Amino acid sequence: MTTDLDETSLATISLLEARLLRIEHHLYGHTTPQNKNTAVRSLRELEHRFRKITHDVHVYNELLKIYKSHPDLFHSSNPFEAPSLLSTDAIRAIVLASAASYPATASSLTAIDDTPIPDPALSAGLAALIPRMRAVEATQLAQSAEIARLRAQSEVVIRQWYERDVMGYSGFVARVEDRIELVERDIRRVERAQEEV
Repeated sequence: MTTDLDETSLATISLLEARLLRIEHHLYGHTTPQNKNTAVRSLRELEHRFRKITHDVHVYNELLKIYKSHPDLFHSSNPFEAPSLLSTDAIRAIVLASAASYPATASSLTAIDDTPIPDPALSAGLAALIPRMRAVEATQLAQSAEIARLRAQSEVVIRQWYERDVMGYSGFVARVEDRIELVERDIRRVERAQEEV
């Protein structure tokens, strides 16, 4: 009995995953199923992916809200007929409650229809420029490498100039000033000696 229950649970989870994969394929393109270890982990990952879809796609989130508030709307044996669990008055009340959003939706759809399609010649012209843009990009990369090399060389030259010339000149000036001070001291000593005589 337990194995039958486990098999049923795994079959249910795999069916849920197949449905979710179909939805993800419609939304995001090709998706590959991931390896699962346990039924609990599989279910947890499916729930996480489903929450991500309802978070990313506003329409699904709104449908879930409608389903939670009016679950009877979604129970119908024939999808082309109104749900049998609701009366016509109840369906009319639900539709009229959402009537205010119909003009805005229609206006949005009309705006999409009125958007002009760009001239295909412009797209073809842009596509024809791709090789030139790649060549310009390669030139820019080469120039960036050359600039980096020149910067490094300039840094070496400036450091050498600073260490050899500027610091060397500063050392020379400091030595000359020391000698001048010694000479001035000697001159003052001689002058004092002459004054004392």
